[in-house]
Amino acid sequence: MEPSKVSVFSPYPFSEGQKINIADGPRKGDWEVIGVTERKVKLRCPVSLREFEWDRFCYHVSDRDQPWPGQD
Repeated sequence: MEPSKVSVFSPYPFSEGQKINIADGPRKGDWEVIGVTERKVKLRCPVSLREFEWDRFCYHVSDRDQPWPGQD
């Protein structure tokens, strides 16, 4: 069997208090992680303070130093 180019993804191991930026998609923007379970992640918007709980969905791309919350 010939080797194939394969992209491998792993769920990101969120931790409470973490500040994150989602680069694309409907959840794009800055968030603070305020709760984590095996299946769910709860995020708070640092501007509106609205909170949302979603199925875990993110995959780690990179770490960088940048202003948070950022200006869109």
